[in-house]
Amino acid sequence: MTPLALEPPATEPVSLVEARLFLRLDQADEDDLLATLITAARLMIEAASGRCLINQPWRIVLDRWPSGGEIRLPLSPVGTITAARVYDLLGAPQPVAGTALALDPLADPPLIRLAGEVPEAGRDRGAIEIDIVAGYGAAADQVPAPLRQAVLRLAARWFEQRGDVASRDAQGLPAEIVALIAPYRRMRL
Repeated sequence: MTPLALEPPATEPVSLVEARLFLRLDQADEDDLLATLITAARLMIEAASGRCLINQPWRIVLDRWPSGGEIRLPLSPVGTITAARVYDLLGAPQPVAGTALALDPLADPPLIRLAGEVPEAGRDRGAIEIDIVAGYGAAADQVPAPLRQAVLRLAARWFEQRGDVASRDAQGLPAEIVALIAPYRRMRL
């Protein structure tokens, strides 16, 4: 299974205004840098927590349908399945009926269950594509406050301590950031 990001989220979980207030910046001179740091911090928090914060479209690519009829998604939370297709022997995409796939968004990790007839995969690799929307919602206020705070604090840390701090944080996030995301981390057993 391969997850592919189709587009970045339309907005960030922390606005430039919020970040400027947090950093006590009166000027907008460094807004471009700050926006870049907010995006980088969101990506780092998403990776560390295993959660997509703001709604974003993803494509899940499978070689074949699972024998057990359940697809455990590598992303969470997942709100909707927007489309699904299977490539036949000639390489033409065949749509999958919306009723053939059932999303269980409350499972963790989220599950897609085969709930009806699905077309047979016609090629060995990348035969099945399922488009989903992953994230807590389209607006920043739908993201849990501790995760938003983690993005804000990490972006502010990188802004205030320019230099190699970002590369050190990539090795291991600071304890205060880890504490904020801990309740949301997807655990592997």
